[in-house]
Amino acid sequence: MCGLICTNYHILQEHVDLHLEESSFAQGMDRVQCSGDLELAHQLQQEEDRKRRSEESRQEMEEFQKLQRQYGLDNSGGYKQQQLRNMETEVNRGRMHPSEFHRRKADMMESLAMGIDDGKTKTSGIMEALYRYYQNAATDVRRVWLSAVVDHFHSSFGDKGWGCGYRNFQMLLSSLLQNDAYDDCLKGMSVPCIPKIQSMIEDAWKEGFDPQGASQLNNRLQGTKAWIGACEVYTLLTSLRIKCRIVDFHKSTGPLGTHPRLFEWILSYYSSEREGSPKVMCTSKPPIYLQHQGHSRTVVGIEERKNRTLCLLIFDPGCPSRDMQKLLKQDLEASSLKQLRKFVGNLKHKQYQIVAVEGVLSSEETAARRQDSQIFTAEKIP
Repeated sequence: MCGLICTNYHILQEHVDLHLEESSFAQGMDRVQCSGDLELAHQLQQEEDRKRRSEESRQEMEEFQKLQRQYGLDNSGGYKQQQLRNMETEVNRGRMHPSEFHRRKADMMESLAMGIDDGKTKTSGIMEALYRYYQNAATDVRRVWLSAVVDHFHSSFGDKGWGCGYRNFQMLLSSLLQNDAYDDCLKGMSVPCIPKIQSMIEDAWKEGFDPQGASQLNNRLQGTKAWIGACEVYTLLTSLRIKCRIVDFHKSTGPLGTHPRLFEWILSYYSSEREGSPKVMCTSKPPIYLQHQGHSRTVVGIEERKNRTLCLLIFDPGCPSRDMQKLLKQDLEASSLKQLRKFVGNLKHKQYQIVAVEGVLSSEETAARRQDSQIFTAEKIP
């Protein structure tokens, strides 16, 4: 314990006891110090945890509000309010005359009252123009399958930034309304305006279709800028007794995040009506609703190139009428088709969903599908 040499046992014992007392006292002081350090560390940790929880809570609320704004559920109004606000902005910036504002407002109010789209963003005749183009040109295309006739609709002042799902539904419905096979389901119907589509989906929910989807959107679409996707389009079509299927290409099936199985599925859908082998096949198949994160589009055909690669023909509701009308020119050039053509390498989102129409449902089949939609499941590939 130390270097001291004692002359007898008693002195040695006392000296050792002193060492032990000193050691015990030092350990006690260490324990007091240690206890104080632990208490301080504990307090600091608690303060840090409180700050972290407060920051997480703030970030969660910000994220929630951002999502509400993104998906149109922030109580800032719907189609009508956005249309009026954006037209007022145009007037204030000198890009619209006040008389034009009042004329457009009157037209919009009439369209909303009737529940029918005003046709101002519609372009017709593109499928016929594509047929002529492929008959006379497109030497790099071996074969092409085109959907039944379909009109293009694009977003307007009222739905810019959130209306793609509704516009694609309008495209799909425009095709079905020109197809005799769907006369019974769609008797007396015209292409509805966006607020009317919202009320039709709400009606389908009230009938008992897709209760989970309804609850996610608070059972309300009218008066909101809520996005709709493949599930809502499937629900609305099924409630109209239109037979369709929803297919989920939930992960990449090719190199570099591509989806070749999606292209093969669409080729199979359009080419199932094989009648001989002309270069241009005008099928009676309706277009396909195509959804990915943040946007949706409409597939109106598919090319098989001379090199055996596949290329989708897609109508995008984000593409304005002035660009779509270039496709109506008699001397249509390949460069004009660039906005429609999408190769395998162009579609690299993580996941795609499609809604494909396959005919008409009986009342019994509609009821069965309503029951099945209580727990909504899509067909998955792969």
